[in-house]
Amino acid sequence: MNSLTLPSPAKLNLFLHITGQRPNGYHELQSIFQFIDICDELTFEPTKDDSITIEPAIVGVALEDNLIYKAAKLLQNKTGCRKGARIRLKKILPMGGGLGGGSSNAATALIGLNHLWQTQLSEDELAELGLELGADIPIFVRGRAAWAEGVGEQLTDMMDLEENWFVVVVPDCHVNTGEIFSHKDLTRDTPKCRMSAALRGEGRNDCESVVCKLYQEVSNSLNLLKNFGSARMTGTGACVFLEVNSESEANSVLAKLPAEIEAFVAKGINQSPLQKALTS
Repeated sequence: MNSLTLPSPAKLNLFLHITGQRPNGYHELQSIFQFIDICDELTFEPTKDDSITIEPAIVGVALEDNLIYKAAKLLQNKTGCRKGARIRLKKILPMGGGLGGGSSNAATALIGLNHLWQTQLSEDELAELGLELGADIPIFVRGRAAWAEGVGEQLTDMMDLEENWFVVVVPDCHVNTGEIFSHKDLTRDTPKCRMSAALRGEGRNDCESVVCKLYQEVSNSLNLLKNFGSARMTGTGACVFLEVNSESEANSVLAKLPAEIEAFVAKGINQSPLQKALTS
């Protein structure tokens, strides 16, 4: 195989409750993950040695700190693989946006290199590897919309979710996830809710109030979208979204936003295009 090009999709947290905190500092949560049809793209080419290179370099991020690199090295180390790869990243998803871009890139690297190197790990094994790098990576490895509990790794498929449309606003700031999860004002004791209640829209994002307090850009974007309906933040931000029933409604809202606002329309999808790409 000369090269392999795969999508690396974004996700939205349709709600996010923080229900507790483990002794190791990880937070217990409940959430619904759904993918949207906007993707980064990764191309993998085999090398003659075991080196891992990533192009282009991400400004301000050392190679050893890049989740794609970490995923590649982890797969090498766990399988004893002596093959390498040149990886090209076409970046579309905003960094620090709560859309899961870094986690998605890592999952695509695990799946793509498992295929390229023929290391033959199962989906369960790849998801377990991904969890070593980040709590959001297993959802991207598995590639199915899901109800999430634990630290985000206990996943129940929700393939019958409505695949609605979203208007997503990208505030001009990068939210530091660690800062939010360590903040003294973060709610960490929300009672667990039933899936049926969350599907009725009774959930919220427990990180939202803290992020809005620290990042005025997120607060402004959220207030702007709330003029059109029940807007919410995804993950630990910064992106905020509004769910609507049709593409035309989404485009209508998008057209009414100020020209200087970065925003886009996306379709909710229950199966990741990454898995579709490998089976087509």
